[in-house]
Amino acid sequence: MEIKPVTADRWDDLVDLFTGRGPRGGTPATAWCWCMWWRDRTQDGTVNRAAMEEIVAAGRQPGLLAYVEGEPVGWIAVAPRDEHDQLLRSPTLRPDEPGEEGVFSITCFYVHPSARRQGIPGELVRAAVSDARARGARAVEAYAADRLGGTSSQDFMGVTGWFLAEDFQPVRRARSKTVLRLDLTA
Repeated sequence: MEIKPVTADRWDDLVDLFTGRGPRGGTPATAWCWCMWWRDRTQDGTVNRAAMEEIVAAGRQPGLLAYVEGEPVGWIAVAPRDEHDQLLRSPTLRPDEPGEEGVFSITCFYVHPSARRQGIPGELVRAAVSDARARGARAVEAYAADRLGGTSSQDFMGVTGWFLAEDFQPVRRARSKTVLRLDLTA
């Protein structure tokens, strides 16, 4: 498996992953949200796709893609927390210390159904931490559910166990989520 940042030259790979039909023919939820839920929430897939493409075209790296045998099979959104306006305003997930510098947020996962149960989320978390560190992060936060389930956009934020396995520490409960944090300065 290879994990690479989403850059303009990999835009088509992100499109393929986010719009590709699953083994049973369904279109993934990513085809409407384009991982924009915590950045600039709309209910319009076309607007969300254009907004994500603009982020990538501008050279801002919104996340990482996992590849198996050259095919994109997984995604993790990892970027500076201050790029996620909706997260910063969330009544339950907003930070305890707004304006804190150097904090990155992991806000979304997607693994194509054909590639599930292969340990891809754990690999993506490790790669996201490494990527955030390389981009100067002092800490990485995640907002995870206790288990997988449901279909709302918030259910794609990961599972607590994925982060605990990588030494993230629980910070607080936020309704059905746990806010977790990994200090990169230690």
